[in-house]
Amino acid sequence: QLQRVPLAALEQANRDLGLALAQDEIDYLRERFAELGRDPADVELMMFAQANSEHCRHKIFNASWTIDGKPQERSLFRMIKHTHQQTPQHTLSAYSDNAAVVEGVPAARYRPDPASGEYRAEAVLPSAFAIKVETHNHPTAIAPFPGAATGAGGEIRDEGATGRGGKPKAGLTGFTVSHLRIPTLPQPWEAPRALNPRMAPALDIMLDGPLGGAAFNNEFGRPNLLGYFRSFELAEGEGLTRAYDKPIMLAGGLGAIDRNQVEKLRLQPGDAVIVLGGPAMLIGLGGGAASSVAAGDSAEALDFASVQRENPEMERRCQEVIDRCVALGSDNPIRWFHDVGAGGLSNAIPELLHDSGVGGIIDLGRVLTDDPSLSPLELWCNESQERYVLGVPQARLDEFAAICARERCPFAAVGVATAEERLVVGYGVFGDGIGESGFEIRKSDSSVAGSAVASNQSPIPNPQSPLPIDLPMDVLFGKAPKMHRDAVHPPVPQWPVLQTAVLDLQQAGLRVLAHPTVASKSFLVTIGDRSVGGLTAREQMIGPWQLPLADCAITLAGFDTFAGEAMSIGERTPLALLNAAASARMAVGEAITNLCAAPVQTLDSIKLSANWMAAAGHAGEDALLYDAVRAIGMELCPALELSVPVGKDSLSMQAQWVDAGIGDSAVGIGETPQPSAVANPQSPLSNPIAHKSVSPVSLIISAFAPVGDVRTQLTPLLRSDEESELWLIGLGGGKQRLGGSVLAQVYADAAALPAFGGEVPDLDDAQRLRSFFELIRAARESGLLLAYHDRSDGGAFAALCEMAFASRQGLDITLDAWGDDAFRSLFNEELGAVVQ
Repeated sequence: QLQRVPLAALEQANRDLGLALAQDEIDYLRERFAELGRDPADVELMMFAQANSEHCRHKIFNASWTIDGKPQERSLFRMIKHTHQQTPQHTLSAYSDNAAVVEGVPAARYRPDPASGEYRAEAVLPSAFAIKVETHNHPTAIAPFPGAATGAGGEIRDEGATGRGGKPKAGLTGFTVSHLRIPTLPQPWEAPRALNPRMAPALDIMLDGPLGGAAFNNEFGRPNLLGYFRSFELAEGEGLTRAYDKPIMLAGGLGAIDRNQVEKLRLQPGDAVIVLGGPAMLIGLGGGAASSVAAGDSAEALDFASVQRENPEMERRCQEVIDRCVALGSDNPIRWFHDVGAGGLSNAIPELLHDSGVGGIIDLGRVLTDDPSLSPLELWCNESQERYVLGVPQARLDEFAAICARERCPFAAVGVATAEERLVVGYGVFGDGIGESGFEIRKSDSSVAGSAVASNQSPIPNPQSPLPIDLPMDVLFGKAPKMHRDAVHPPVPQWPVLQTAVLDLQQAGLRVLAHPTVASKSFLVTIGDRSVGGLTAREQMIGPWQLPLADCAITLAGFDTFAGEAMSIGERTPLALLNAAASARMAVGEAITNLCAAPVQTLDSIKLSANWMAAAGHAGEDALLYDAVRAIGMELCPALELSVPVGKDSLSMQAQWVDAGIGDSAVGIGETPQPSAVANPQSPLSNPIAHKSVSPVSLIISAFAPVGDVRTQLTPLLRSDEESELWLIGLGGGKQRLGGSVLAQVYADAAALPAFGGEVPDLDDAQRLRSFFELIRAARESGLLLAYHDRSDGGAFAALCEMAFASRQGLDITLDAWGDDAFRSLFNEELGAVVQ
């Protein structure tokens, strides 16, 4: 039933519904509803909370900043946009759609003729491709399989809902977690500690999460060609651990899009608002707000309620409808559309209307649902997956319905766009006709009447009840309070420096190879189909013995060309504990050195997706985040003519809980302890222990670029058919910095402060990376290179071992010119590559 919330009780509703609203936002709502002369409905509050959550509105990235008492000129988002302003070439759409769109190579699309249904190759035309990388951290922490699956599914929908319709082509996934703590394989760097019982442990995440992501990609029919996996944890003492108890789950990819479909068309008053896809269910409620707060700040029941469930078959049906519409070219009936993600219809439909400068009247009774008991809040705000909202001219509804029937894809025409920028949501506000005759508006005042139009649509509540939603659009999208962040840099960390003189080389090498960050990733690769679609030119497996060592992934632009697209990943998140700006520069650098394995022609054709994670509000982390963004947005990327036209932020990367002292029992900070969680049910917690897990500032860079002849790609597979040499090309300027390295991590001593410190690798000279890119390109074109592998985690030692493993050859390595310290020479993780 619809619930009204007295204005005086907004704070209580904020807690009970898990809205995650700040006090200034509550004050804003109280002021606006006082102007309207009424109390808000629960569904209106939930809609506002989702639409204005940190997850959806990126309030921190749009905030004004003061750092160490000095006002800053630019917001975080403005610094990221600076990269596109400096290098706009080759980008067709940035910051304005569900994904960025960049220029591709000339290619011919192969698809059915709209009239006959016969597959045919179209004319060769300049192509484009959509790029997007998302994170799905909170749901994966709570329920790894569905969390990762819906993360992959949501990103696929973003590609499909780009412009007036895209075609997902290839995907990537990645995971960062805390120590695995495999019961039968204890590792010397894994110290015992209390774990958060409200989150899945790292081992469960890595057993179930990758299966969820792979299952969705497999069942949808998209190859997953790229990924990364990092395990990291470091104790700081006093109940604080720098770790990824709240994991990073990365889901991204690229998709094809026609040049004439890149720009959306605005909805016109009278256009039909359509929900395409599966029925509504009580699945994933409040996900946008839940993912915007630190784990432990909300009730456990709200955490589980916010996790969605996947249905890749339904998403494939939706994609087939999109494909049929796009095949009509300029006659595509879709004007504008969005995928349904965080906040459900309560976020997607208002965005659809607002982006076109119109309002809308929506009939909840027309929303397809499998649960007739859903309240207005549950029906409007649930995050049932595999749905899109789109605008179609009413005169094209019958044609659109025929396409949906052909693909057996459910849809519902739930409303109509209006010239007045006002959102009205009720039951029975239209007549029953939805064909070419259009909608007959039955009532648009403050009461509702009518009957549901189908057995699987929502029942009508009391006809005398007020409309669930009747708001001017500017209440949702108006000038809500702008955030200001006041940050102070933390003290410089004083971690001890690793003393290599006391280490054993063989033991060090085996430990580094055994660390999950360096060890084989076969278990993450073999679970997925990497050839579906027929356009894969490079997946992770290389050589006759099929080891997953490729530096990048490559796809073909079409079935009759050797040109295509390449993508790679770069990340060095542990370094941020010592130098956040260096960590960000190294992420960009690694993405580029990985992408050098593909025949990319120019640096300015490379487009980056930046995924930012941080524990906003934790002491010092805000200032470090600002340092990292400034290093990329204002310095490194402009210097290299790189742009960042797309990205995502997830700024609640911390978990906190109170240990009740009995087994795994625990309660969230601020929660009332339950009797089962305490020693004496009649008394409060005795001697509770507070724990906090905070991730480092984390930047994951995904790089995308068009490529020439994919047959000239390089892999780590060594050739033995002619005499050759292995060269290490280093970009560290002769430095061999070990701070934050995997070598330092595997010698972390649980009984003392870990030897994690010292100088960290960095990209000290951006032009050195440019020269490296040009060198590799020229050497490839001259036929000088036989194999290539970038230097990353584990240093040159890991890179050389991987090349030897892939080729089943031994190597003779001479260190004479590398310096006096073999450990620094072999295990430093400065940027660079080993080439044959």
